[in-house]
Amino acid sequence: MAKEKLKTIYVCTNCGEVYHRWQGQCSSCKEWNTIIEDVIDTTPANNKASTYSGHKPIKFNRLSDIDADENKNRIKTGISELDRVLGGGIVRGAGMLIGGEPGAGKSTLLLQVCGNLCNSYTVAYVSGEESVSQIKLRANRLGIDGRNIAIATETDVFSICRSIEEYKPDILVIDSIQTMNCSAVSSSPGSVSQVRECTSLLLSAAKKHDTAIFIVGHVNKDGAIAGPKVMEHIVDTVLYFEGDKTLPYRILRASKNRYGSTNEIGMFDMSSRGIVEILNPSMMLLEGKGNQISGSCVTCVIEGSRPILTEIQSLTTKTNFGTPRRAAAGIDYNRLNLLLAVLEKRAGFFIGNMDIYINVVGGLELEETSIDLAVILSVFSGLTDKPIPDDMVVFGEVGLGGEVRNVINVDLRLKEIQRLGFKKVIIPSQSIKQINPEEYDLEIYSVSNVRQAIHLI
Repeated sequence: MAKEKLKTIYVCTNCGEVYHRWQGQCSSCKEWNTIIEDVIDTTPANNKASTYSGHKPIKFNRLSDIDADENKNRIKTGISELDRVLGGGIVRGAGMLIGGEPGAGKSTLLLQVCGNLCNSYTVAYVSGEESVSQIKLRANRLGIDGRNIAIATETDVFSICRSIEEYKPDILVIDSIQTMNCSAVSSSPGSVSQVRECTSLLLSAAKKHDTAIFIVGHVNKDGAIAGPKVMEHIVDTVLYFEGDKTLPYRILRASKNRYGSTNEIGMFDMSSRGIVEILNPSMMLLEGKGNQISGSCVTCVIEGSRPILTEIQSLTTKTNFGTPRRAAAGIDYNRLNLLLAVLEKRAGFFIGNMDIYINVVGGLELEETSIDLAVILSVFSGLTDKPIPDDMVVFGEVGLGGEVRNVINVDLRLKEIQRLGFKKVIIPSQSIKQINPEEYDLEIYSVSNVRQAIHLI
């Protein structure tokens, strides 16, 4: 028997590049502090045959002969917000990776999914972090009837793959991949080699038996899922469970989805009953909004196919230092500086001696440029101490020339604005061509530049 030979290498968790010694920056992807130590087995394999003799040829199928009905292959989870993010439900045989901060609610969400599906499908839950009694206590707290949920505590990936072959579950949860161990890899659980090999083995076994598998992954200090980047490449869907621990709600996003859009989000409320979906996020985000407060402006953004109303607040004060301070929470800092320059140059407001703070209420991270006009009017309102009407909503992209540009899905935004009881809306002049104003019970003001919008306040 060949003696086991171990070798220490250094692997970039971002691109997978291998180095013989540690260095601060990866020479391949140019990322900093992504290279970690790993141990590999360099023992020669017993069979190094380079020919393909002895291997069975693969069986090809004609694409037209394959039955792949969208409705038959989708499993509804019973949680509409999760189904929205997944593209309509769980696809049979799909590999789904879900990451998030500790305590975000990943395990709770997946246990609730198991509880919803266990009476109609074969469901299995394998944990490497909790004992079966701990899982039972959590299920009792959530009010889940777990008589049809098969649970186990196991970290050996070969034992789990063997159980997949025998049990053939429709849904399998692995919590978490960093605790799994493959005896064929001579490194500790959670290492790059272990995570890569365990993920590959579990996905291979699951797809062979048409088992949809959820794999829970820890995140590193930067918020990315810990482990090699190849892990995200080989799964079908990558989900992130986001949210500040100080806030009652969580946001589920898909950074990768082979079976649906990556623009959809799902919103959930953290309660004593577990994770509850929020079907009307606009109402929640606007809850507690003050009346006639300067620096406050309501805008409407599109997340996937859903319009969401949220409040943008600004605070302006005279600076006590030579260089004024700018701070932004929820919007891009560079975008804020660009919009402030437009306000000063195109609208004639001097802000060189003002500290300016911008906050998106509710902790949302907004990337859509349709919030530009709302940010500018919010700052204007804070500078002049003139409140924006409480029944007004503003949206539109702003260019460097001060022009207000068109945005997409104007009709969806106006329907949501009307549904929530607002009466006035400021939109780009180009957007008025996309709609019939008589269809809405709204006072619609169209503007072509920032100055026109300011005069309406």
